Amino acid sequence: MSRYEYYEELKELARQQRLEHELTTPRVLRSDLRRIYKQHGIRLDLWPPKGAMSNGVIKTLRGAFFCDEYGVSVMISRTLPDAPAIFTMAHEFKHFLVDRASGAIMCGETNQNERIEIGAEVFAAEFLYPDQDFREDLLQMGVKPGECTPEDLVRLKHERQATLSYKGMSKKAEFLKFASLEVFEGVKWQSLEEKIYGIPIYKQVQQYRKKLVDTA
Repeated sequence: MSRYEYYEELKELARQQRLEHELTTPRVLRSDLRRIYKQHGIRLDLWPPKGAMSNGVIKTLRGAFFCDEYGVSVMISRTLPDAPAIFTMAHEFKHFLVDRASGAIMCGETNQNERIEIGAEVFAAEFLYPDQDFREDLLQMGVKPGECTPEDLVRLKHERQATLSYKGMSKKAEFLKFASLEVFEGVKWQSLEEKIYGIPIYKQVQQYRKKLVDTA
């Protein structure tokens, strides 16, 4: 099987899983993945444990998948922000569905270019925001192929409440020929988001409280 065929099979699997688990929008939350994990008997562990320090290769890991005599479990880094954590949980779900015979799979910087890992990234991106939905949503916004801008992705993410990261959305826009990756190089997504939609309330509160502390 060619790489293209392998990746397309994984996309189809991701769409099937979305249907099975009643995911109908690109807003996929940690709670959704926890529910899915529970249904499949997958234990979720955060690493390192609270109060412990990570060291060595563990520092470079986003997640890991284990299938052994102790059962099936997924480990994800405790330090991951929300969007990367959701993506990593979807990534590890692919390993559960397809790669259980491998036993243990470490997912980090050292093996990110391997076929099995690229396949998990493809699966996760499709699981969180299917290509067809992404394409139709951009077209409905009036964005034509080859004309997608960073501002368009910010508006798309905001309007659809998508949990796929801007990095993932940029790759998807490039793959579907809505833009070249060069269009998104160096974009400060958080700043652009605040420019379009304003500073979020939680950040306003943080800034206000910091100002009070600084002037006390």
